[in-house]
Amino acid sequence: MHRRHVIASLAALPLALHATMGQAQAGFTFDSIDGGSYDMAEWRGRPVLVVNTASLCGYTPQYDELQALHEDYGPRGLVVLAVPSDDFRQELASDDAVAEFCEVNFNLTLPMTTITPVRGAGAHPFYLWLRTTYGFEPGWNFNKVLLDGEGRMVNSFGSNTRPGSARIRREIEGLLPA
Repeated sequence: MHRRHVIASLAALPLALHATMGQAQAGFTFDSIDGGSYDMAEWRGRPVLVVNTASLCGYTPQYDELQALHEDYGPRGLVVLAVPSDDFRQELASDDAVAEFCEVNFNLTLPMTTITPVRGAGAHPFYLWLRTTYGFEPGWNFNKVLLDGEGRMVNSFGSNTRPGSARIRREIEGLLPA
């Protein structure tokens, strides 16, 4: 076996471990746009809606509906995580600019990460895990992934599916306590 194949195999080992576990809460962390980090293991037992976002996208008004989901279902356990990404060349130049844009235009209080790659070999480990385990990779901004309380992907929704749609709300409500 060539050395580069050994190195590639070793690099993929953590993904293989996560994939066999089938759970996002197994230890993925994201850097918070406000400083600190989000450890998905702390959200065990709670459904999580993860959305790759971009400030300059035609779907950016969906932030209002993501915030509404956060306000409506957050008290019952839902976590809505916005993951700004410039993979489609529609994000602002810095984390500070994204944070200010979202505060001024949408008054967001939901958790938001730093600008993070979501596609290809350089994607965040969470998105590599989604691709490896479920065959899911965002095709555009505002793709949504719903995880159950054990971190398994329940469903994914494309950019055209609005966060406040009856379809997404039904899926979320099915994962929350009565």
